[in-house]
Amino acid sequence: MKRFFHEIIESIRIAFAQIRANKMRSLLTALGVIIGIVSVTLMSTALSGIGVFVDNSFSGFGDDVLYVTKWPWRQVDDWSIYRSRPAMKPEYAQQINDWIHTRPDNPLRLAVPTATSMSTVIRGNYQLNSIYTIGSTDDLATISKSDMQTGRFFNPIETRNGTNVIVIGFDVADALFPNEDPDGKTVRIGTQTYTVVGVAARQGSFLGLFSWDSMVIMPLNAFRHNFWVGDNVDIRVQVDKTRMADARDELTGLMRRIRRLSPERNDNFEINETNIIREPLAQMESRIAFAGLFITGLALFVGAIGIMNITFVSVRERTREIGTRKAIGARRRTILLQFLIEAASISVMGGLIGLGLMLGIRALLTHAVPAFPLPVSVWVIFWALVISFAVGVLSGFLPALRASKLDPVEALRYE
Repeated sequence: MKRFFHEIIESIRIAFAQIRANKMRSLLTALGVIIGIVSVTLMSTALSGIGVFVDNSFSGFGDDVLYVTKWPWRQVDDWSIYRSRPAMKPEYAQQINDWIHTRPDNPLRLAVPTATSMSTVIRGNYQLNSIYTIGSTDDLATISKSDMQTGRFFNPIETRNGTNVIVIGFDVADALFPNEDPDGKTVRIGTQTYTVVGVAARQGSFLGLFSWDSMVIMPLNAFRHNFWVGDNVDIRVQVDKTRMADARDELTGLMRRIRRLSPERNDNFEINETNIIREPLAQMESRIAFAGLFITGLALFVGAIGIMNITFVSVRERTREIGTRKAIGARRRTILLQFLIEAASISVMGGLIGLGLMLGIRALLTHAVPAFPLPVSVWVIFWALVISFAVGVLSGFLPALRASKLDPVEALRYE
């Protein structure tokens, strides 16, 4: 065992001596591995980032919320079927809550009505156009799990009275109230003046298209003073997410009773959940992963061929050295280990360079697109080094085996 350990140490010393003696050749040999490791680690980091980004984007929705709407979120062929449906009424939420209160063991927890519109928000010389405006109740803060940066959410009394108070998103506050606290200040929306009572904490954007930070939330009764409440209404129902299927069935039956639908009539409403949007995103992630793995596999294959080729060249260049070492008692195992470790060292060196490049590219991307998370897992680094080592061992095995089988007499005669 002691001799085997000594052989490994000596093989590592010889391997690094060869790499130092042929720096450029070793670097070019490792190029395929470098590209492969950069590809696989960047792909893994990007996919993790997409997952975190999507989770952050959906955090404003809530992962335990069902949405009762007029329109389906899924792709459909004929929208005319849904166009004739009656609009949602905010009053449905109270009917659902009344039913929930009489049945504490049911999977439904809380119903919240929301109406939406786009508006222009003005404060002095500042004006923001196309701001996503929500009218709802104070319960919206509960089901959306939103935190407050400053101030508070509007309370039940303000909800009931339709007081002209609003909660604004982080970006709205930053644009309308630069370098000052917006709490207690007023803005104008349409013909109404509203007092800012709170600023929501930064939440980021939804799939890069809609930003939760660019929104205004007000009591539903105040919303009705300024906006038409029509088709842009939904009922958000918080449920026990461990009983999601039961909750969906229960809510479907309840909505059919509320809308007085006879058994032979189809539903004239839709119950949506965030998984409907997540499914195509998961398919997109799978396609990205497949493309990334193909590119990575190709690069690593090219890198393995390069390492194998250079190791064969190295065996041929050092044939007399191998013959000399065998003549003075070196075992086949010793020669095999020497070239295996040399090939693995070149590959691991390429893996380390690839990891360094990946971290550099990640830093640039994080600086350029700070809103998109790019988490680097310790496991990504670990598996990158394992893959590098495996590529080196596999690609160097045949040349190393050939070197170990050289006849010492023939090797000493080699010119």
